[in-house]
Amino acid sequence: MTLAITHREGDKVVVDAVRERRPPFSPDDVVIEFAATLKSYGVGTVQGDRYGGEWPRERFAAHGVRYEPCEKPKSDLYLNLLPTLNAKRVELLDIPRLVSQLCSLERRAARGGRDSIDHAPGGHDDLANAVAGAAALALGHQGIVVTSELLQRVAAMPATRKHTAWGFRRRAALANMVIPREQRCYPRSALPAD
Repeated sequence: MTLAITHREGDKVVVDAVRERRPPFSPDDVVIEFAATLKSYGVGTVQGDRYGGEWPRERFAAHGVRYEPCEKPKSDLYLNLLPTLNAKRVELLDIPRLVSQLCSLERRAARGGRDSIDHAPGGHDDLANAVAGAAALALGHQGIVVTSELLQRVAAMPATRKHTAWGFRRRAALANMVIPREQRCYPRSALPAD
C-alpha cells in the first residue's frame, strides 16, 4: 500500500509525503496509519485505484477519510506526469525507491496504437503511481501545455538504455527535481506553535 501527499505552490507541485508498506502487513493497520497521516496534513478525501473493490472505501470511511476511485488509469497519469516533471514543475522527495520506479517506467505501443506506460515485467511502480496521482490532483488534472521548446528539451536528452524509457533518459535528470530532506514540508502538527 502506498500514499502520496502533495500541494501546489503557484504552477509547481510539491510532494510533501510518501509512504509505502510492503507485505507482509495488516491492511487494517495500514489504513489506520495512513488515515492518521492524512488527517495530520488536513486531508479528508483521497483518490486511489480500484484494487480491492469497496474494501478501501469502507475502511477509510471508518476512520473519517473519504476514498474515491481515480477516474484515470495509471498509464494516463504517467503520460501527464512526464511533461510536468520535464518542465521542473514537480518537486520530488529524495527517496531512492521512488526515483528508481520513475526511471524504470517503460512506454509500449498497445493494441490500437495507444501508448501504455507501466513498470517492466517483474518490476514495481506503486510509489510512482501514488505520486503521479497526487500530482494530477494538485494540478487539477491540467498538466502543462506542451510547447515546441519543451519537446526540443526532451529530444535533446541522451538515451542511456537500449530501449527508450518513458522520458527519463538519465537518473541525473531527476537530481534537479528532488527536494533535500531539510526542505521538506511537514504536517501542521509537527510545526512549532506561533
